[in-house]
Amino acid sequence: MEEGETVSAIANHFAGKNIFITGGTGFLGKVLVEKLLRSCPDIGTLYLLMRPKNSQDIYERSHELIEKSSDWLQIPAFEKLRNEQPEFHKKIHPINGDIAVDDLGVSEEDAKLLQEKVDVVFHGAATVRFDEPLRFAVEMNLLGIRRMVKFCRKFKHLEVFLHMSTAYANCDKPFIEEMIYNPPVDPQRLIDALEWMDDEMVEKITPKLIGNKPNTYTYTKQLGEHLLVKEGSDLPLAIVRPSIVGAAWKEPYPGWIDNYNGPSGLYIAAGKGILRSVKGDFRCVADIVPVDMPVNMMIAAAWYTAVNKPSSTLIYHCTTGSTNPFTWGEMEGVVMNFWKKVPLDSCFRRPKISLTMNSMIHDYWVFVSHMIPAYFADMGYCLMGKRPRMVKIYNKLHRAMNSLTFFTTHSWEWTYNNLDMLKSQMTPEDKRRFYFDPRVMHWPTYLENYCLGTKKFLLNEDLSGLPAARAHLRKLRNIRYTFNTILLVALWRVLIARSQIARNLWFFIMGLVMKFVKYTRITSTIGGK
Repeated sequence: MEEGETVSAIANHFAGKNIFITGGTGFLGKVLVEKLLRSCPDIGTLYLLMRPKNSQDIYERSHELIEKSSDWLQIPAFEKLRNEQPEFHKKIHPINGDIAVDDLGVSEEDAKLLQEKVDVVFHGAATVRFDEPLRFAVEMNLLGIRRMVKFCRKFKHLEVFLHMSTAYANCDKPFIEEMIYNPPVDPQRLIDALEWMDDEMVEKITPKLIGNKPNTYTYTKQLGEHLLVKEGSDLPLAIVRPSIVGAAWKEPYPGWIDNYNGPSGLYIAAGKGILRSVKGDFRCVADIVPVDMPVNMMIAAAWYTAVNKPSSTLIYHCTTGSTNPFTWGEMEGVVMNFWKKVPLDSCFRRPKISLTMNSMIHDYWVFVSHMIPAYFADMGYCLMGKRPRMVKIYNKLHRAMNSLTFFTTHSWEWTYNNLDMLKSQMTPEDKRRFYFDPRVMHWPTYLENYCLGTKKFLLNEDLSGLPAARAHLRKLRNIRYTFNTILLVALWRVLIARSQIARNLWFFIMGLVMKFVKYTRITSTIGGK
């Protein structure tokens, strides 16, 4: 075996490097922190920009993060790292700050520390809510980038500033290349306008401003990319664009997930029997990418930028639509089959879901299969002296579904020139350690692990409860059959027993059935002889 096959050039490069990370406590950020520490064991310090939660100050939150007993370090994502490097928490240095504040709200002492120490910046902090008010989305996804550029420009040893964007920043185009597209409006003009507009006026003009974009998230992400390359042209920039980020494929563990965003909440709602109808096209590609792939691509792209110093900002697409497509219809089949084999505990109804592009049909099933059962269930809760909750759950589910409709009814194609170029520059060991090419992923296996991950990591359901869960599904099936039988008897009494025409039609149909049965028996008797 040649030496190059076992050497990790990326891990060697990051040895002793100090990293500044924003968004490090989010879903993708946790995987990035874990991967950097585990796959680059000789890395320096990871400085995590952190916002205090509610009334909690930075010192309380720092203690919560760094102490071995903290919840953050005890999550399953860090189990493998804990076993390999028990003292890894000593490399994590929280920095009090907020990208929504000038100079990131960082103290003068911490600012000097970062200016002297930091070599690499991973900027992932942003608001990812699709329905965020435009003013707040601009504050986080646009002005936050401007503050980061201004702040990081003072770093004395900066090798790369890697920005985490989204593949849907230009989702108004069916074919998206690895380039910065001209924005619909100059970012500064929008920022100036928002300064004098009141919230009511901003809300009214938001649909006109975002145009063909489905939400403020994709709109401000596109503006943010343009602002970054314009105002940060003197910085060593790189941009990674993932699509819908889902549960882990391989690392830190197959199926690991810690939030209900995107498909995770839909899988659970479908598995519980709550979600019955989805507005979507079964032929459209479900462009979900496992979280470990964009994380690996970020690390590899940062290494390449620092070592090769490209003359322009390189953009990397981390999507599956054009390389390993899997449709929403195919996904529905895999997910529903899995939930029937491995059901969730205490299902509301038996898992069953349908995709439709017809708005009238979808609205009908939402009313019949969602809202009517929800009101009946809440009525039952009230009679038992419990707090009604199903209508509230369905209203929340419908809001989430409406925000995803654009993505379940469209497909896109992306270019991957920079992805292939980056792979060609990596050693065999780095390709294995920092994999990001989705071409080799087997979708059914991934989706089954994804569903199992939601059951295990989000709902904390143990597989030892499967017999009880399956028994509960059988009980729900029997209840359904009983209900349908009662309904048929009621229809018989109302329609057939009271209508001569209906009775005549019934007897005619039954006569045909009996003649068919008699003919079948005669035929089988002759054949037997």
